[in-house]
Amino acid sequence: MKPTLIPKEIREKAKYCFECGICTASCPMAELLPTHYNPRSLLQKVLTEPEKTLNESRLWLCAWCYKCYKRCPQGLKPPEIFQLLKTEAVKRRLFNGFKTAVSVIEENVPFPVICWYTCFHPERAEMADEKIADALEKLNIRHMQAKKKETPTSHKEKVAIIGSGPAGLTAACELAEKGYPVTIFEALPAVGGMLRKGMPAYRLPRKTLESEIQRLHDLDVEIRTNTTIGKDVDFDELWRDGYEAVFVAVGAHKSRTLGIEGEELSGVFDALDFLWKANMLQKVSLGKKVGVIGGGNVAIDAARTALRKGAEEVFILYRRSREEMPANPWEVMEAEKEGVKIEFLVVPQKILEKGRNVAGLECVKMELGELDETGRKRPVPIEGSDFSRELDTIIVAIGESAEIAFLPKEVEIDRGNRILVNPITMETSMTGVFAGGDTVTGPATVIEAILAGKRAACSINQYLTKIKKEEKRHRDN
Repeated sequence: MKPTLIPKEIREKAKYCFECGICTASCPMAELLPTHYNPRSLLQKVLTEPEKTLNESRLWLCAWCYKCYKRCPQGLKPPEIFQLLKTEAVKRRLFNGFKTAVSVIEENVPFPVICWYTCFHPERAEMADEKIADALEKLNIRHMQAKKKETPTSHKEKVAIIGSGPAGLTAACELAEKGYPVTIFEALPAVGGMLRKGMPAYRLPRKTLESEIQRLHDLDVEIRTNTTIGKDVDFDELWRDGYEAVFVAVGAHKSRTLGIEGEELSGVFDALDFLWKANMLQKVSLGKKVGVIGGGNVAIDAARTALRKGAEEVFILYRRSREEMPANPWEVMEAEKEGVKIEFLVVPQKILEKGRNVAGLECVKMELGELDETGRKRPVPIEGSDFSRELDTIIVAIGESAEIAFLPKEVEIDRGNRILVNPITMETSMTGVFAGGDTVTGPATVIEAILAGKRAACSINQYLTKIKKEEKRHRDN
């Protein structure tokens, strides 16, 4: 074994692995591809026989969600351990494992190219290689040129999908392939949900998004954009129009506000609105200095996008420490490499103004106290630590929730404005209504939304099949 493949400090830490299996139990890829991927067994082999894993497809199937790390009692970071081996495989020109992994995703995910770009990060510099780029381009071309599958409608039961993010797209595709007539209702003027609204083009090329969405048209999925349920179409109207099952996958597009003085000033942006304008190539005036408030993936995307939009300095202000930061650790590292500065243990107090425009931000420094309900240390203000920072633009990214006021009262929601579902079937407290994605979990990863869409499609099929059998039994009697 070459000790350089797995650094000594990682091998030493791994000696104390409890073999508890929490990493596998937490992993959406292990649930999505149970016969292909198991992070616990892969981690064991990587640590004991790293040379033998260099050409394995499993090495390339980690979706970088860090669920394993966040719940690991030893704090191991499997994504970064696996990355060491992937980088070595590229150096040695070993690509069979990667090519097999591409085939596995293509066979099991309705939108494999989107999945590769958003979950597996092929753009990473140390992985950038012409063979990887070529394989993904060929995958993209195959999907652009794929002939329409013959999937004649074999069921009369119509299904409504509310929302066209990754969960809604996946469910629509899976149900259409099973022969159900499917209609997608999307409030935005174009399909894609958060993939289109919040995902920067450097992470998901627009050409890829458009070519993958063509698959819905090929499957005769009806798409109704600019249609908001509860405004343009009442929820109860869906039943009257003959839909027998509904999947709610509206995502989490409602941003939280700071609740401080000056939030109404010109130059204060909601992060999702800012990303939407950037993705729609609208002109956004940022000035030289931009402050991004928040510590999640949306904050990171907003900060990196601000740099690409011409900002000279971008600061992320986060109220906790780096360890508590909810953003993907790799995304944080990439942002810092690009020049984004992160200030930890800082909370905004007041937005300063000059002529109704943003002039700066008044903040207070924090220290970590006792654990709160999330299991993280609660930030506590340090008396007398107030300071100000000059800024031209402030982007607020402190969390998102779902817009679900359109749902009937029969559908239960929790205190966090998330829909409560049966975790196995994805059915809500209202018969025939299913839900999944960020509207259930809160902001999460694309692969988790894809998994929710597949799970919901399976449950909807079983639900409608049961109805059909009951109707037949009733007729026979």
